[in-house]
Amino acid sequence: MRDKYLIDVDELHGLIDQQACIVVDCRADLEEQELGFRLYLEGHIPGARFASLDSDMADVPGSRGRHPLPEKHVFAETLENFGVSNESLVVTYDDRNSMYASRFWWMVRWLGHERVRVLNGGFSAWTKAELPVETSVPSPKRASFEINAPLTRQVTVDEVKAFDGLLLDARAEDRFHGMNESIDHTAGHIPGATCSPFMKNLDSVGKFLHTFDRFEGLAENADVVCYCGSGVSATHNILALLLSGHEEPALYPGSWSEWIEDPNRPIET
Repeated sequence: MRDKYLIDVDELHGLIDQQACIVVDCRADLEEQELGFRLYLEGHIPGARFASLDSDMADVPGSRGRHPLPEKHVFAETLENFGVSNESLVVTYDDRNSMYASRFWWMVRWLGHERVRVLNGGFSAWTKAELPVETSVPSPKRASFEINAPLTRQVTVDEVKAFDGLLLDARAEDRFHGMNESIDHTAGHIPGATCSPFMKNLDSVGKFLHTFDRFEGLAENADVVCYCGSGVSATHNILALLLSGHEEPALYPGSWSEWIEDPNRPIET
């Protein structure tokens, strides 16, 4: 199951020279928009393309939240510009916790492409293994990518309002309880949600756990919707649930940042 969704640094090192393997650097920072690209220029996995959270993985922020999904054809064009075809193996990574890498991973699967993996441990695991890095920016040859039926599930804000299954919030407990909201203009969480911080999916060095004790009591076919602040870290919980053997959970892409755009929607703290 793990090798269906994750890849380790040693395996990737053996693949990066292959034309069919496309590596994507997804490093980002929610409070400092240019940090990810600056880190990329300082050093990245050889051949890696850089994907911006704000311009490649999201549309313009607004009533649909801080990081609304772009149109599918727009993201498909991004993949084509990266050199991704329907035969490519796509490997995503970020600094350490794989939050942004998971968002890109989910979006590739959203376009119906199954051959996509998250680098377990991210760039930190790569450098810890003393594997090569480079600073040059590649100029990939544009590929042709055909959109297929999604491998993912997603729900709208109206479907969340009527949802009676398990609603998992991936944010830290202080933000969930409205005690430390430094990103969105309103604090709290969607009524009925369960706090399930995505960082609890990882071990002390930033790799995904082999067992997820907090999901043990959850039926494999349980109806689960994952959300967070803006539909990014929620994808981390989706990946963790798949790694633990559960059926594909749904993503609420707009998440909390969309929910609070309508003052008539209820909130809890």
